[in-house]
Amino acid sequence: MSERDRNHRTSSQDPVGRVGPGQGSERGEAGQRPAPDLEHRQVVRGKLPGTRYVRIVRPFAREFRRQAPGHLVATERVLAPRGRLGQAVELLRRLLIGPRIPTERELHERVGVGKGLAVFASDNISSSAYATEEIMRVLVVAGTGALALTLPITLVIIAVLAIVVTSYQQTIRAYPSGGGSYIVASDNLGPLPGLTAAGALLTDYILTVSVSIAAGVAALTSIAPELFDYRVALGVAFVVLLCLGNLRGIRESATIFAAPTYVYLVAIFGLLAFGLFRLATGTLPPYEAPAEWSQAQGAEGLGLLLILRAFASGSVALTGTEAVSNGVPAFKPPEPRNARIVLILMGACFGVIFLGMSVLAGQLGLLPDPSEEETVVSQLARTLVGAGTPYHYLVQVSTALILVLAANTAFADFPRLASILGRDRYLPRQFQYRGDRLAFSTGIIVLAVVAAVLIVAFQGSVTNLIPLYTVGVFVAFTLSQTGMVRHWWRLRQQEPGWQWRAVFNGVGAVATGVVALVVGVAKLALGAWMVLILIPILIAMMWAIQRHYNEVEDALTLDLPDTPLPRREPPHVVVPVSRLDRAALEALAFAQSISPDVVAVHVTDDRDQAEQMKRRWERWGGEVQLVIVESPYRALIPPLLAYIDAIEQQGPKQPITVILSEFVPRHFWEWLLHNQSALRLKLHLFFRPNTIVVDLPYHPDSLDGRSDGR
Repeated sequence: MSERDRNHRTSSQDPVGRVGPGQGSERGEAGQRPAPDLEHRQVVRGKLPGTRYVRIVRPFAREFRRQAPGHLVATERVLAPRGRLGQAVELLRRLLIGPRIPTERELHERVGVGKGLAVFASDNISSSAYATEEIMRVLVVAGTGALALTLPITLVIIAVLAIVVTSYQQTIRAYPSGGGSYIVASDNLGPLPGLTAAGALLTDYILTVSVSIAAGVAALTSIAPELFDYRVALGVAFVVLLCLGNLRGIRESATIFAAPTYVYLVAIFGLLAFGLFRLATGTLPPYEAPAEWSQAQGAEGLGLLLILRAFASGSVALTGTEAVSNGVPAFKPPEPRNARIVLILMGACFGVIFLGMSVLAGQLGLLPDPSEEETVVSQLARTLVGAGTPYHYLVQVSTALILVLAANTAFADFPRLASILGRDRYLPRQFQYRGDRLAFSTGIIVLAVVAAVLIVAFQGSVTNLIPLYTVGVFVAFTLSQTGMVRHWWRLRQQEPGWQWRAVFNGVGAVATGVVALVVGVAKLALGAWMVLILIPILIAMMWAIQRHYNEVEDALTLDLPDTPLPRREPPHVVVPVSRLDRAALEALAFAQSISPDVVAVHVTDDRDQAEQMKRRWERWGGEVQLVIVESPYRALIPPLLAYIDAIEQQGPKQPITVILSEFVPRHFWEWLLHNQSALRLKLHLFFRPNTIVVDLPYHPDSLDGRSDGR
C-alpha cells in the first residue's frame, strides 16, 4: 500500500493538532531539538497497515502567529501577566489607559476634521480667552486711557495671524508627511537652524501646557474664589489628567476632549453675538470696576516700549498655529487636505473671538483684576448676562475646560517632535517608543513632569508664566517660513507658481521675525532671557547626544558585510560562592560547560567560617578549585573586585566571565528578606571592560530540588 502524507494546521483551541479518526497515537522520536520557529512535524502511523500521516505540531499557537517560515508574530497573550500582582497592575492599566492596540490598526487611530480641530486647534483657539486680557494688563499700568490701544493692537495681531495661517498652508502642501519647523528648517537651512527650531518648539510646547492650564485654573477660580489658594494643586491635577488621556492614544483623547472645545465655541460665540447685538442697539449694560482696581493702575507712562510689551503679550495668541502642520500624519486620508481645512477653521474661530472680545471690552470699559482672581472673560459674561446666572457659569466652565484642554495640543505635538528628534539621534531613542495605545509614551510623560514643575515653580500664575511664552514659537515660525522660501527657490524649475508661494512665505518670515524681535526685546527683563538661554543649552545637548550615537555606531559598524566571527579564547570563569549549596552547584556546572578554566571564590570576614567552608569543599570533592579571600574589614564587593583585577593582570588577553547565582523567591515580598548582593555586584561589574557577567537565576521549584540536571 502506498504511503500518504497530509499536513494538518493546528488551531488555538487545539495547539497539538488532530490527526483525524482512525489514526494511531504513535508519535515521532522523543527528545528532538527545539524548532526555532516553534513548529515541528511528527510522523504518525494510521490504523490501517502502511498508512502514515504527518502531523504539524505548534504548541505555542496561542502565543505566536506564524507569518512565514522563520517569521513569527507575537500575540497579545505573551503580554498577559502571570502573578496576581501583575494581574492587578494589568487591570489598573486597562482601566486608566485602555486595551492594547496592534500596529496594523494605526490608520484607524487617526482623526478627521471634527476631532482634529479639537486636538490641534484648541491651543490657538483657547488663546482668545486671555489674549485680550494680557494686552490690557500691560496697557493699564499707564492708566485706563491707554486701554483704547487694545483694539488696534488686536487688529495688528490678527493680521499677523492671517499671514502665518496662509504661510503654513504652503508648508502643509510642501510637506504632506508632516512639515514641522524642525523638518522644514533642517531640510532647507541646515542642521543648526533645524535644531534651533526644534529647541524653540520644545520650549514652547512645555510652556503651552503650563500657561494653558494656569489660565484654565484662573477661569475656574473666577467663579469659585475659594479654590484660588489651591490653584497649584489643581494645575498639577489637570496635567496628570491630560497625561493619562493622551496615553490612551490620539483618537481616544480627541473623543474625550472634543466636547469641551465645541461647548466653548458655542458658549463664547453666543456671548459675543449677544454683546454685539446690545452694542448695535445701544443697550449695553453699565460696568463699574471696584475702586481698588482703579487705584492700582497708572503707575507708568505710556511709551513705545510699553506698547511693544502689550503687543508681545497679546502675540501669545498666535501660539499653536504651527501645531496643525506638525501633526499632518495624525489626520485621516487625505491628510494634507484635512489639515489645511483645520488650519483655516482654527484661524477663523480665533480671529472672530479675539476681535469680539477686544471690541466689547473696550466698549464696556473693562479693567483687568490686579489680583488675577477674576478674568476679563468672567467680567464680560457677568456684565452681559448677570453674575451667577447659568450662562455665566457655562461660559466660565467651558472657558476653563478649553484652556486646560489647550494643553492637549502640546501633548499631541511634543511627543511627535521628540520622536522625530529621537529618530535623527538628537534625543534619546526612548522617545521613539510607542506605548500600548500607539502613543509616544515617553514624550507624553516627560512633558507632563516638566510642565507640572513649572506650574509649581511659578505658583500657577499666568502673568508670571506669560513672559517666558511666545519667544520660542516665533523663532520657530521665522525659521520655518525662511526655510520654505529656500524650498520654493530650489524647486523653481519643477513647481509652477513658485514665485507667489515664495512671496507668501517670505512675508510670513519677515512678519514673524519682527514679532520675535519685538517679543524678545519687550520681555527680556521680564523673564524671556531664560528662554533665550535655554534654547542654546538644548541645542548643545542635542548635538552632544547625536555625537554620542555617532561614536557608538562607528564603534559597532562592520567594515565589510562578510566579516568573520572574531576568535576568542575560552574565558577565565569566576564563580562567587557564599556557601556550598544547590544554587552554587548549578552555577559551577554551567561554568564548566563554557570553559575549563573555572575558579570558585568565597569572600568572608570570619576565619573559622573560612576553615569550615574549606573542609566542606574538600569533602565534596569537586573538580573546581576554591579560593578563599578573607576580608578583615568586613567588605564583600571590593575584595572580590580586587581579586578579579589581579586575575586579569595575569592574563590580560583572556576575557573574564563572572557567573552570579541568584536565588529567586516564590513571592515578591520575599525579596526583602535577601541582601541582593548579586545585584550590587552586577552594578559594579557592568562598567568593567573585558568582563562578561552571567546572571544564573536559581528556581528551586523548576528543578524539583535536584542539581544533577536529571
